[in-house]
Amino acid sequence: MDKDKKNKLSDHERLKSESNFLRGTIVKDLSNELTGGFTGDNFHLIRFHGMYQQDDRDLRTERINQKLEPLISMMLRCRLPGGVIMPSQWLAINSFVSKHTLYGTMRLTSRQTLQIHGLLKRDLKDTHRILHHIGLDSIATAGDVNRNVICTSNPMESILHHSVIGWAKKISEHFLPNTRAYAEIWLDGEKTESTEECEPILGASYLPRKFKIALVIPPLNDVDAYANDLSFVAISMNKQLVGFNVLVGGGLAMTYGDSTTYPRIASDFGYIDVNDTIKVAEAIVTTQRDLGDRLNRKHAKTKYTLVKVGVDVFKKEVEKRSGIKFFSTHPYTFLERGDRFGWVKGIDDQWHFTVFIENGRIFDTEGSLLKTGLSEIASIHTGCFRLTANQNLIISSVRESDKISIESLLVKYKLINENISVQRKSSMACVSFPTCPLAMAESERFLPNFISKIENIMFRCGLSNDSIILRVTGCPNGCARAMLAEIGLVGRSVGYYNIYLGGNRIGTRIPRLYKENVTEEEILNILNTTIVRWSNERHPQESYGDYVIRVGIITPVLNSEHDFYG
Repeated sequence: MDKDKKNKLSDHERLKSESNFLRGTIVKDLSNELTGGFTGDNFHLIRFHGMYQQDDRDLRTERINQKLEPLISMMLRCRLPGGVIMPSQWLAINSFVSKHTLYGTMRLTSRQTLQIHGLLKRDLKDTHRILHHIGLDSIATAGDVNRNVICTSNPMESILHHSVIGWAKKISEHFLPNTRAYAEIWLDGEKTESTEECEPILGASYLPRKFKIALVIPPLNDVDAYANDLSFVAISMNKQLVGFNVLVGGGLAMTYGDSTTYPRIASDFGYIDVNDTIKVAEAIVTTQRDLGDRLNRKHAKTKYTLVKVGVDVFKKEVEKRSGIKFFSTHPYTFLERGDRFGWVKGIDDQWHFTVFIENGRIFDTEGSLLKTGLSEIASIHTGCFRLTANQNLIISSVRESDKISIESLLVKYKLINENISVQRKSSMACVSFPTCPLAMAESERFLPNFISKIENIMFRCGLSNDSIILRVTGCPNGCARAMLAEIGLVGRSVGYYNIYLGGNRIGTRIPRLYKENVTEEEILNILNTTIVRWSNERHPQESYGDYVIRVGIITPVLNSEHDFYG
């Protein structure tokens, strides 16, 4: 690399290359009792180990006035390919969280894993040791690496689902960082000489930006396949997995005031045989590694690389590196995105119960002892738990002989609630305040009461049995995938949001900005007017997102890199 270009690299490139394969001086910071946080480069390097440094923003001003350091803590994500966690693992994490975190709760994420908020620095090593003891870790759940690999949560199709989730686990393992830094720092592993290490796939400076992979089984698009850097669409014959259609270059984040950033749905590269999955995945990751923008992190994601070099050029490079030619796309259809709640029976004669968990937050309330109930169920359940990409939980693989005992606990702790509306089940929010440092407006704490108001509108319009895909994010980084919703609210500042309309029910169309910087009252007025019109003028089975486009309330986004801001 020439000297001028090296000098222009983003500072993240410097800190990665100088990190001694992600070690930095994290060990030194762990022994520093003068601060509850990590300093300098270590603030960013801990992300590669699965953690983010945060502080309680509700208390920030008060602590500043008291001349105290912000209440710093860490958020840790587990690595759970496909969202599978065993009941014994759930119990161990739940017990630790209850005793050793500021908030005492877990949160299920839109990437099928769980987040632990409020970990103090002094407890971090114990946290990682406990995860290691129960067979888990947090490696590569953050940072410029391949993140947690997600997979359709549809255990009804047991044979096909078992095959696809197996590939999710293989892909996750294949792209883990090669460095021993995690074991050395958190598990007191044996030290290794950094000069002996290499990262044959991720590279010495790792990826230009985070990378997200999903596997999806049509007709259910619960993972929002078009939102990922790389998605594999399962193709089956006689219930057996034979190959994948490959989608590349999706991503939903953008930056306010910068029209060179935008959400984008993935491009379809074509079909591959199942046996070529790892080769093709590696070729896509390394192509992005080498061609991705390392000068400007706002343009470093795969979606911008595809636009910069051209989809055909990127695809040909993948074929060259993998030695695999893409075949024509096999036909498939997406019909829905939501989870299937309640009891369903799989083809293996085992039962699966999906529990609705608003915003993924695991805690007890007066109306539902969710945290306690799931612990009781975990203590007797012989199957597994599956976390969904919609922040819900499936009590999976329940034997017929155990179904009654599981159901009795669901009833006892009020985890079965027939009064939860389909609209509430179709809505999702990111964490936002008080812990997310990027938050501009409320999200998780905003959504429940807001949905109650939307439910009232739907009821008055005779739409109580219908729903709209509605999502709220506290900033434009896309954690709740609002930019693939029929109605997306994206935070601008406290109490103000941009409202986007016109996504579709199956998650293949990006919504367009309808009105900027509006209050909750203004949003409700807009939605009341458009939902009333939808109820009166809709075609049979026409979704809200399709309706607002058909009647001209909003124009569709056809090609986001050209017309998202049009």
